[in-house]
Amino acid sequence: MKIQIRQQTTYRYDTPANYSMQVLRVRPLSSDGQKVRSWSLDVPSFATVMEGEDAYANFVQTLYISRLHSEITLTISGEVETVDTGGVVTGVAEPFPPIFFLRQTDLTAPDDAIRALAGKATAASDGTALDLAHRLMEAVRGTVDYQTGETHAETTAAQALAQGSGVCQDHAHLFISAARHAGIPARYVSGYLWDEGDTEYEASHAWAEAYIDGLGWVGFDVANRICPTDAHVRVACGLDYLEAAPVRGLRRGGGGETMEVRLKVDGAAIQQ
Repeated sequence: MKIQIRQQTTYRYDTPANYSMQVLRVRPLSSDGQKVRSWSLDVPSFATVMEGEDAYANFVQTLYISRLHSEITLTISGEVETVDTGGVVTGVAEPFPPIFFLRQTDLTAPDDAIRALAGKATAASDGTALDLAHRLMEAVRGTVDYQTGETHAETTAAQALAQGSGVCQDHAHLFISAARHAGIPARYVSGYLWDEGDTEYEASHAWAEAYIDGLGWVGFDVANRICPTDAHVRVACGLDYLEAAPVRGLRRGGGGETMEVRLKVDGAAIQQ
């Protein structure tokens, strides 16, 4: 699949800010399942961008602005060729052993309800980690309805389960929480997803990966009840959203802030 991605994000401030820093994890890396053919990031001329990688080997671009500004527009564009690997992730850097991803965080900490969900899925499984992971995906998605505008970046897995609604970030956190409680290493993944409609999105996509002995890391797109396909573009991973978020930052001054995101993902079959 040939996936073309274009995203424009604009931040506007009520009063001029005098300093901004934004950490961007928006650029995918090539692996066995995807090849990055082109990629660019356009930023204001008065911004400085430094590039590197974080502890998880995600590609990181850090933007600095140290003059008065009341608006920032970031434009991302690129093309990625993907193949369907059945959700199995290979050819990516792995700085940490799988056991590291059994660690819970504030966003994934299980409560009694999550423990009960994990226990029920475990009891119903055939005893293999792969079957249990699939059952957890179905259990999470069957319990938490997809609804936008009802959760936020700080919503925990326990809160999303109690509320019974959320978005892909919440589905991923809940799956990760339950999987870790059940003894399966799991991590959060951010990326892009193409669907067959001519859709303009307001945000990128998120899913989870679980470590399955004999297979390695396997993706679970809980929101869509599938393992990632060639319609998915993998960008970054971490213990939770905060470590794989497309954009995180801080600023000095500026007052209130509004953000406008326009994301377009197009896909087409590759002619052989």
